[in-house]
Amino acid sequence: MSVNQSLYNCEDPAVWRAVHAKYWSVVEAKSAVKGKTSGKLLQLDRWFQEELPAAISARSERSLTHAELVNIMAWKLTKGKFRPRLQQLIGSNSEEAVQSSTSKAFGLLPDVQAAITELCKLKGVGPATASAVLAAGAPGEVAFMADEAVESIAELRTVEYTAKHYALFLQKILNKSSQLNKADGQRDWTPHRVEQCLWAWAMANQIQPSLLQEFSLMDATHTSLANQKPEKRKTADEEPSKRQKTERS
Repeated sequence: MSVNQSLYNCEDPAVWRAVHAKYWSVVEAKSAVKGKTSGKLLQLDRWFQEELPAAISARSERSLTHAELVNIMAWKLTKGKFRPRLQQLIGSNSEEAVQSSTSKAFGLLPDVQAAITELCKLKGVGPATASAVLAAGAPGEVAFMADEAVESIAELRTVEYTAKHYALFLQKILNKSSQLNKADGQRDWTPHRVEQCLWAWAMANQIQPSLLQEFSLMDATHTSLANQKPEKRKTADEEPSKRQKTERS
């Protein structure tokens, strides 16, 4: 049984809130061990979680600039698996194409699948990158498709990088945020916050378990996972389409 599986099945909002409080400590820990990109993750994540949402919301119509889309890809590749080809593809989009597509995508919400489809028209953008764009501007409706968050939900392993798999993931996250808001008097749980918790729990377990030593989820978990067996994870980054499975994410 992995601890991040236990977190997803935990129904105690106090545990989730405590895990969320650890988020930046986990980001700092991962940033310190990232190798060539050491130190960059913390800066990029601060930008993605704080500066970018503020910039998007300040515009008359939600959209991204070309530079912001390029930076989102840099953030995504620093937080996960680095693939320089994706950075090149993202950079090849024109300023006009980026602003037009992202504006249309935000305008299509709350139809997340339609918004994902629109964003995937951009070069180098697959469902996961599209979800990052939407989560930055609409965290109350969308969660970022982080591998660690998807893998924390037993029914969704092995991860498939398709719009269909993302839809299944988002529904699970929406269900969890709804459940937490019913149990938590503050009622401030969003899909993006739930996803952050799942990522933080899984990543801390991988690189610095001591960050989680205070938690004992067995008492807060209402579903036994003792008989669940993890499946092998795919090594491919993303598969938004068979034709371009190595060139989008």
